[in-house]
Amino acid sequence: MLGKGVVGGGGGTKAPKPSFVSYVRPEEIHTNEKEVTEKEVTLHLLPGEQLLCEASTVLKYVQEDSCQHGVYGRLVCTDFKIAFLGDDESALDNDETQFKNKVIGENDITLHCVDQIYGVFDEKKKTLFGQLKKYPEKLIIHCKDLRVFQFCLRYTKEEEVKRIVSGIIHHTQAPKLLKRLFLFSYATAAQNNTVTDPKNHTVMFDTLKDWCWELERTKGNMKYKAVSVNEGYKVCERLPAYFVVPTPLPEENVQRFQGHGIPLYLFLQIWCWSCHNGSALLKMSALPKEQDDGILQIQKSFLDGIYKTIHRPPYEIVKTEDLSSNFLSLQEIQTAYSKFKQLFLIDNSTEFWDTDIKWFSLLESSSWLDIIRRCLKKAIEITECMEAQNMNVLLLEENASDLCCLISSLVQLMMDPHCRTRIGFQSLIQKEWVMGGHCFLDRCNHLRQNDKEEGREGQDTQSKPLNLLTVWDWSVQFEPKAQTLLKNPLYVEKPKLDKGQRKGMRFKHQRQLSLPLTQSKSSPKRGFFREETDHLIKNLLGKRISKLINSSDELQDNFREFYDSWHSKSTDYHGLLLPHIEGPEIKVWAQRYLRWIPEAQILGGGQVATLSKLLEMMEEVQSLQEKIDERHHSQQAPQAEAPCLLRNSARLSSLFPFALLQRHSSKPVLPTSGWKALGDEDDLAKREDEFVDLGDV
Repeated sequence: MLGKGVVGGGGGTKAPKPSFVSYVRPEEIHTNEKEVTEKEVTLHLLPGEQLLCEASTVLKYVQEDSCQHGVYGRLVCTDFKIAFLGDDESALDNDETQFKNKVIGENDITLHCVDQIYGVFDEKKKTLFGQLKKYPEKLIIHCKDLRVFQFCLRYTKEEEVKRIVSGIIHHTQAPKLLKRLFLFSYATAAQNNTVTDPKNHTVMFDTLKDWCWELERTKGNMKYKAVSVNEGYKVCERLPAYFVVPTPLPEENVQRFQGHGIPLYLFLQIWCWSCHNGSALLKMSALPKEQDDGILQIQKSFLDGIYKTIHRPPYEIVKTEDLSSNFLSLQEIQTAYSKFKQLFLIDNSTEFWDTDIKWFSLLESSSWLDIIRRCLKKAIEITECMEAQNMNVLLLEENASDLCCLISSLVQLMMDPHCRTRIGFQSLIQKEWVMGGHCFLDRCNHLRQNDKEEGREGQDTQSKPLNLLTVWDWSVQFEPKAQTLLKNPLYVEKPKLDKGQRKGMRFKHQRQLSLPLTQSKSSPKRGFFREETDHLIKNLLGKRISKLINSSDELQDNFREFYDSWHSKSTDYHGLLLPHIEGPEIKVWAQRYLRWIPEAQILGGGQVATLSKLLEMMEEVQSLQEKIDERHHSQQAPQAEAPCLLRNSARLSSLFPFALLQRHSSKPVLPTSGWKALGDEDDLAKREDEFVDLGDV
């Protein structure tokens, strides 16, 4: 049959071999089309998904091979994804299908994941967009998740080439209405059969009860309260339906200035999280720098009203962090990431080894790792203020929906062990990013708009409310065997304290709250908000103001002392965790950025081998424990078979489970000098994948 092939540069035709691999000339392709169609792989469509266009006899190149090896199959485009249905898809064994994603296949590209589309015309690579007068012989797709797909269209019928190329360009680049996104048709057609365990589920923060639960969990309910004044988004579309504000602030004050032409979200201090010592993390939108005097007067009056309400302790000590003016800009981040991702969008092995020579200089020039370091450093500075100085911290940003979400999330990951669990992390994303109002639609450009138009019309035209499905139901994507890889086998829950210990902790907590926070004593009549109201308002309005709490030198000294002190002690994994931020410690996350590059993977090695070894040891311990229990009870009981998770992990790569399965062994394409330096060339080239000997774990 016609399966894998090699496109050569001429020469004779080799006799066909009675195997899966055949070597054919280009003119022989169409004579075998009938045989290809008989072995077509069935296209799996999700509920509500529709096939738009397709092309047959497409050759998908193997990325790591500069000799243009590949697999023949069909290239299809639906209203959800671009999919390649290769002849080798049916060769998956049972072990591999259990780890396969049930929604996105190995050769699937969702339309929103397409970053750039290129065409090759006479060996020249050009960007494809709009209507084409001439169609390419080769299609290259760069994905936002850093995959690179290359399809040869040289042997595909001309009308099919026009149809599939035009369809892909149109459905990935043309502006869309919100109501035309696939999620709406999927939500309508799919059934929500999810059964949630109330004790072990992701908190969605879409009800008042969820916010009250979070307040109680963090002990923030003594100073803050959840309000439903914006239920149904009737007051402000930019605010969550439910949110948390200081307890003394009456709900009627929240609506007082609504309707005066002033966005309410500009004035509210939204609670994010409370520390064990009572300090809190808050966020607020920075006020526009240029407004007319009438609006400014109303704003000042509104802020005065809030500060009069909450002038008394424990709200009087607040440190402001203006992320809009004193931190990274979104443009800086976007520019750096655009340079950074080009290091990983590799078309072939030759390009990989060419960039490898100047890897570190290219990496440094992108400034991406420095941006990571600055974000971590800012989060540690805020952590120090809350943990060591017992200060409330107020994050300011233009819309409080980009860097506020990022820094707030990092602070909570460092300070709150619950956020470092799977359920806690998923709940954190829901709280800070989804309900926090991050503009996913605009930042990811899902509507492919060139300007800042919103697709609000799509929401208005919905005849009935949609029952959107949660993304946190992993059973939709993975079988139970694959879901076990989402758990850390070495994680140990924090032991619960008995009543006597809890009483001691409660007394200590109250004692900490009563300690003086600074050397200076504030007037009992004029707290921080009353004394510094005018100055703080000027700061929020974007005018010049000196530091409210400490000078920058003092902050740096406090930060360094706090940072060094923590790293000099033994780590409590159920307490505060601070990352290393020194230059050499900020590294590229291989499982995120290198997962699609075969040369960067270690087949049968790396962390996957360690994980496999640990799971095997756990299975053995579990088996021994069952035998001990069986003898102890002196009766035969049916034993559950221990799960055999990664017995074949030699066929997995070092980047699993982030990278997909490696079904075919391939050696790295090293320069000749590299092979000579390694020595024993033949052994390395022919050696089968094997486990890494870990010794005693």
